[in-house]
Amino acid sequence: MKPTQTITPKSYVFQVELLVEGSSNGAALEKIIHALNESPLLDYRILSGIQLGQLIDERKSEADTLVSVPVTMPEPTQPDHAADSSPANEQSDGFDSIRKYMKSNKLIRLIVNKGFGVKLSIPCRIINFDDQTSVVTIYHVDEKQVYTFRLNEIEDFQE
Repeated sequence: MKPTQTITPKSYVFQVELLVEGSSNGAALEKIIHALNESPLLDYRILSGIQLGQLIDERKSEADTLVSVPVTMPEPTQPDHAADSSPANEQSDGFDSIRKYMKSNKLIRLIVNKGFGVKLSIPCRIINFDDQTSVVTIYHVDEKQVYTFRLNEIEDFQE
């Protein structure tokens, strides 16, 4: 190569898995985001995050104990539109919208009521949602910080 020739940089994408320890999923995610923001990477995308092995072990033990038994269900006596208005279906729809925001990685504004008259308006992306503990983990795009909120603290999701 001649000294006057320059090498133009090319971009490459790698898919990696990282194991990070933290006191919670949000704390471990915060460590990852901080490390990625400090690195000379052009861009990154966090697709998912789980606590290692816990969910897999639970699902395997459930699968081992389940027995396949045919079940016959009685015909519903109510019209279909009445079943759609049940409280269980409304709650599921709320969770579905949270999961939709999380999967699409869409930028939303979260309105949070912290109590004592303190309200926060946070531009964020939803990183994780645990419906068992009712905890939503978000990434604050302005502060570049990870926060967790309980569902009862969240007043609204705005697109």
